[in-house]
Amino acid sequence: MGSLSHFLTLYPVGTALDVRCRFRAPWVLEHPGATEESAPYHLIVEGEAQLELAGQPARTLRAGDIVMFPKGSPHRLHAGQDFATAAPNLPVPDAGALPLLANAGDGAQARILCGAFTIGARPGNPLLRALPELVHVRTAGRGDLAMLQGLLGMLQDEADSARPGARAVVNQLSSALFALLMRAWVEQNTAMPGLFALLAQPRLQPAVRAMLETPERPWQLAELAAACHLSRSAFARIFQQTANATPNDILTQTRMTRAATFLRQGHLSVGQVAELSGYGSEAAFSRVFKREIGVSPGAYRRRQA
Repeated sequence: MGSLSHFLTLYPVGTALDVRCRFRAPWVLEHPGATEESAPYHLIVEGEAQLELAGQPARTLRAGDIVMFPKGSPHRLHAGQDFATAAPNLPVPDAGALPLLANAGDGAQARILCGAFTIGARPGNPLLRALPELVHVRTAGRGDLAMLQGLLGMLQDEADSARPGARAVVNQLSSALFALLMRAWVEQNTAMPGLFALLAQPRLQPAVRAMLETPERPWQLAELAAACHLSRSAFARIFQQTANATPNDILTQTRMTRAATFLRQGHLSVGQVAELSGYGSEAAFSRVFKREIGVSPGAYRRRQA
């Protein structure tokens, strides 16, 4: 299993595809924002749209583009010169697997699928911290993203379909969307934030993979450096520059994320979770867990229940 696969396994993400839009310019789609555990996304299946997000320059989205908002930021999609006075978007009776929104415009057509990823909400979630306000992936003309392009096409076909089981097929297909999106985003960006920067740095992969595979092991800096064929000082410097964090920071985050999963499952005692997380005592584990997560292991388990 690669480092990205291990990383995504640590942070289960739910996927919902909620509505399909069929608009003709001029049109506007306002998204008021979402909670910290919900990351809205839009799949541009046909046509073009302008994206407006506070604090960022407007950008043009084209067919094959995917945009996700990990912080749940309010945003606007629109097309046409007179979008500010566009006709309202209204539900349209339709036999498709997903509800359909349409407007009364007469210009260029755009088709968009809208949904949200549910990222395990907990204080200090490293996955949320590692993602920027906007994730934007372009798939058009990218032969290396043929699988993601194919998924978009299948999602649209099934969302429009009235065939038996179409909604179930949409749900199953969309479950792969987040992993494919993250892989495409990591591969197409040269400047990555935080944990994702480690996944895009080939020189550090042996150490990252080792920590993700067995975070309970008492890893030493010298061991991790040797796995990457680097000196301790060079390894520590490159790691810090890449992730803006130390190896111990990343190891601790990984341990606490896995510990949170064990606690949510509920069949292990706190002492057993501490041992599986690499801590010799329950007290030491509890101190680190509360520092990283914000609550004690027991309080976290009760809250999740």
